[in-house]
Amino acid sequence: MSDSKERFVTLLQGAMLILNVLCVAFICVLIYVTTGKILANYDAREFLNSISSFPESPKETLIICMGFMGVLILTFLVRHLWREIPNKWNVATLILDMFVCSAVIFLLNFNYKGLLLLVFASVIAYVKDGKMKLAFVAMAIAGYLVADYELLSIYMRLYNISDYIQYYSYDTQQYLFSIYNILISLNMILFIVYCVYVINVQRGTIEEVNRLYHELQIANEQLQEYADVTEHMAQTKERNRLAREIHDTLGHTLTGIVTGLDACLALVDVSPEQTRKQLALLSKAGREGIQDIRRSVNELRPDSLERLSLEVAIRKMVTDMSRVSDVRIHFKTEEKHLKFDEDEENAIYRVVQESITNAVRHGKAKEIWITLERIEGEMLLTIHDNGIGCKEMKSGFGTKHMKERIEMLRGTVTFDGQHQGFTVTAHIPIRWGESYD
Repeated sequence: MSDSKERFVTLLQGAMLILNVLCVAFICVLIYVTTGKILANYDAREFLNSISSFPESPKETLIICMGFMGVLILTFLVRHLWREIPNKWNVATLILDMFVCSAVIFLLNFNYKGLLLLVFASVIAYVKDGKMKLAFVAMAIAGYLVADYELLSIYMRLYNISDYIQYYSYDTQQYLFSIYNILISLNMILFIVYCVYVINVQRGTIEEVNRLYHELQIANEQLQEYADVTEHMAQTKERNRLAREIHDTLGHTLTGIVTGLDACLALVDVSPEQTRKQLALLSKAGREGIQDIRRSVNELRPDSLERLSLEVAIRKMVTDMSRVSDVRIHFKTEEKHLKFDEDEENAIYRVVQESITNAVRHGKAKEIWITLERIEGEMLLTIHDNGIGCKEMKSGFGTKHMKERIEMLRGTVTFDGQHQGFTVTAHIPIRWGESYD
């Protein structure tokens, strides 16, 4: 390669390096400054409620990322100032570059992956061995595909640079988004110009690069299709879960209130004082129900389970329903440590809640028995009432989602209304915990 062509390649690489430094600095400084503004304006609670994750220490992230970018500048200078550097040292500096770029991308929660294009450009220029070049290119392509924010955010809690930009006014947002997109676009344009120029100089590699680019497009399309399907499935699953949570909480609360109001109607002429006490209990139950519904919408986990153990939460539910209605509810378990994973506790609590609601609302039950016992490595949950039963079982919203909850834990649930009263029986394989947190 002639001196003029080599200088132009160096100029393009230097421009790409500067752009990447600016882009990383822009993201780090934006997060650091915005975090400071959020704290200064006392907007932290509202902002945290609107995002899925946040960096633990924006200042440390800024310092570490800038330190890593300094390492990239140093390796760039070593390769260009030490012209006679052995090929193995070139490879060593490129491996270091790849590690540094991966670390910065990880620290930025995959909000920017243009650094891998810088590594890709250096590999094309400095790795002479064909097999080693192919290995480096394959690693760079794989890293570029894997470091996709939209794909990884489905499986990981990642912060998004857009959330920080949207904290500002509309006009400021436009400027910040413009700067961010311009930096990314310029980096991509420089990379394309660099590749075209180097490929024209090194004609022997043009077919290899074209093939890799075609494979990259196909792989990217396949990953995008997979991400779309996965996202749709996740949205559907979350939508169904939210519907179950609201139905269980709202149905249970309203059933208790309606039953309690019926008792008030019967007592109002006989004992006004007792009616007043009953209405006070109903008011308290309604307020707690509203809090539980809000909690279910926000975190999809019952408020009682958030504050109490599973056994205490169930006993509180039983006590509250018994106090606002004329139904006697008995809860029995011989297990000393009812401590399970969060999804198991949610399922058991909601099945008990829905069964009580159905027994009072539809079964007109006056007495309910709930038992929890461990049988050969699984939990046996039984809810039986003395209501009118149900000879022709129809799958409604509540029973359908009880089945879904238990089946997601690889368990089974059956319903029996043929004999006296109605019985719900659930078998749940349990990953038993050792002690309370």
